[in-house]
Amino acid sequence: MITTDFVPGSPCWLDLGAPDVRAAAAFYGAVLGWDYESMGEGEDMEGGMFRKDGKVVAGLGKLTEEGARPAWMIYYSVADADATTQAVERAGGAVRVAPRDLDEWGRMAQYSDPLGGQFAVWQPGTNKGADLVDEPGSLSWTELYTSDAAAAKEFYGGVFGWQFSEMPLPGGGGAYSLITPAGLPAERMHGGLMELPEENLALSNGRPYWHPVFHVADCDAAVARVTENGGSVQMGPEDAEGVGRLAVCLDPSNADFVLLTPART
Repeated sequence: MITTDFVPGSPCWLDLGAPDVRAAAAFYGAVLGWDYESMGEGEDMEGGMFRKDGKVVAGLGKLTEEGARPAWMIYYSVADADATTQAVERAGGAVRVAPRDLDEWGRMAQYSDPLGGQFAVWQPGTNKGADLVDEPGSLSWTELYTSDAAAAKEFYGGVFGWQFSEMPLPGGGGAYSLITPAGLPAERMHGGLMELPEENLALSNGRPYWHPVFHVADCDAAVARVTENGGSVQMGPEDAEGVGRLAVCLDPSNADFVLLTPART
């Protein structure tokens, strides 16, 4: 469960780097019911915010990094971005964007884990993060696909203090590691990580990658909107016992995300 108190180590924000901002805004508007609000002037729409029912849920910007793939970047809340940067470097990660202030809103930094998985942190100022989470049309879970689960747990556990618990995958397919912020009970778990062979990480040329899971009221209907609007489906929709009905999807630029209708409790 992700909540908007955004304790240290919990996901608090996400933004999409897209080659065509206008097309991405139209796609996610159709699939998730988001409204796009440009942060700039004119018709170029180089960056802005997504809103759901008036509440900010995510950001969108023009993909400018040479060689980068379109993808969602997930930000985790931290008390001190500079101290987190030092922890990342001590644990063998790399700094992609050094800590910097975004006016009075907060301080951000972006990193790669030792195997290349990219993530970011947010030290809140006047802005703590998204206005809406864990509701239809918003972020409800974060997930890492990695070729080395043990190494990932060692790295992220060292950086964020995350607690891990294991859930067996059906059919003897190994384990799924559940992530909970330091010192919090299991009901506050916010994400998971799963080990996959490098050949199954083709989207990122074999490197680990994080992606968001969006809560939707009707997974099948949302998947239909994905394909109707130029996206594609990698897996599902299918039922996962105790989790809900889910599908792994790609937007028209091949940025990956998951749609989930949670199981009734």
